[in-house]
Amino acid sequence: MLIGVAGANIHAYSAGMVFTTYDRDVFLPPDPENLLLAWQACDDCALELRSAGEPLDRPRGLGLARSVVEFRALTQARGEDELQVDLTLVMKGFGFDEVWRERTFFTLEGVEVPVARLLHIVTSKAAVGRLKDQLFLATHDEALRQLLGPERKGP
Repeated sequence: MLIGVAGANIHAYSAGMVFTTYDRDVFLPPDPENLLLAWQACDDCALELRSAGEPLDRPRGLGLARSVVEFRALTQARGEDELQVDLTLVMKGFGFDEVWRERTFFTLEGVEVPVARLLHIVTSKAAVGRLKDQLFLATHDEALRQLLGPERKGP
């Protein structure tokens, strides 16, 4: 499920707004089998996989996936064409099942893509507290308020 600024962009696109981002954050359930499938899909697309700044070990089996899930480690997938995808098992302030239940689907190039609710994305970014997230929220406060409308109860 798409989260982060790329997820916010999907919500904003229909309103004619777009926020700058260089990566796409994909929120995955903490399930080793599913993570292994995600890695295999990245391999099929010739994306380089890294975790903690190091290439992800091979062979990429269920044991490695279990360890990554246990530690909720981030997997970064990078392509030669500047494609950057972060496979994350955490979304600050939310569990996967909660966000999944309230997701929205958007059709992108003929493919239905699950996207977290904008309120979940904004609330999580505020909870993380990283400088880049705080700058994003402050810079785009008015646009986010308009997009959230009456739904806005978060930051």
